[in-house]
Amino acid sequence: VSRWSFFLWSSVPDEELLRLADRNELQKRDQRQRQIKRMLADPKSQSLADHFAKQWFGLGGLDNRPTDLPAEVMQQETTALFRHVLTNNLPVAELLTADYTFVNESLASFYQLDGSFDDSFRKVSLGSEGRRGVLGHASVLTLTSYPNRNSPVLRGKWILENLLGTPPPEAPPGVPGLEESQVAAPDATLREQLELHRADPGCASCHRVMDALGFGLQAFDHNGRLRPDDHPAVADAWGEIPGGRKFSGAMELSAMIAETERRQFAETAVRRLMAFALGRELRPADRCFVESILDRTETDDYRLADLIHAIIESPPMTHFTVENDG
Repeated sequence: VSRWSFFLWSSVPDEELLRLADRNELQKRDQRQRQIKRMLADPKSQSLADHFAKQWFGLGGLDNRPTDLPAEVMQQETTALFRHVLTNNLPVAELLTADYTFVNESLASFYQLDGSFDDSFRKVSLGSEGRRGVLGHASVLTLTSYPNRNSPVLRGKWILENLLGTPPPEAPPGVPGLEESQVAAPDATLREQLELHRADPGCASCHRVMDALGFGLQAFDHNGRLRPDDHPAVADAWGEIPGGRKFSGAMELSAMIAETERRQFAETAVRRLMAFALGRELRPADRCFVESILDRTETDDYRLADLIHAIIESPPMTHFTVENDG
């Protein structure tokens, strides 16, 4: 029961949990389910959004870098969306497709949203605004840029690692970075420059997909602001990945990942949640438990609270083993 509590509350079990554990009441599945539901409804479960979502999306990387908005404001938008999806037991893909977000006065002004706002965060509709889900959040867009310019490479790499769970390998030794590569022409666009970079066989296999995904976010600048429609970079906000899947702009990119990579995204969520709950990296032997959780929740579209229920019920959580390094 301590594992549940530290997973969901980042704190020790309360008296009710301890009393039920002493009576062996938590051996009964219906009692376990009631308690997990109670714990998720408790305000203390906010810690799961604050700590886990920040870790999953790498938002701690914003803490020590100069930004146009306070890091805490940007992080809170993303953790608020995670909390909303969890509280309402929405499909985990809602993190990608949400046509709404959570803003306070400073973030609303930054996004140029109409309305009256104050220091508290509230839910707002994005309407036709070009943002959807976490790929439209200033937190993610800033985190995946250099301090003074965009980086389709960093953004594509972030998508592969954090949304699809397939981090690209490190660049081979001796392969120059983009800045050290041969310049296509003095007035070459970023897309043309990256195409030349991919001409190196050591770069092509990874960059083909990574760059395409990152270019889908070119309508946003390095701070996460939407660029004017006539900005040259906006015309480059498109991509094509293996299988003939094409997209134009961030909204289509988010929708494509949510639709064609739905199980892969849910798997990434399960793996990250399970590792967070266990306090360790997953092992090859955990693979079967991850697949079982995905199979059980697939018919109802991988709802976030359902994933958490299934993780807590999984053998790695219910059968505690002591690590032995000797």
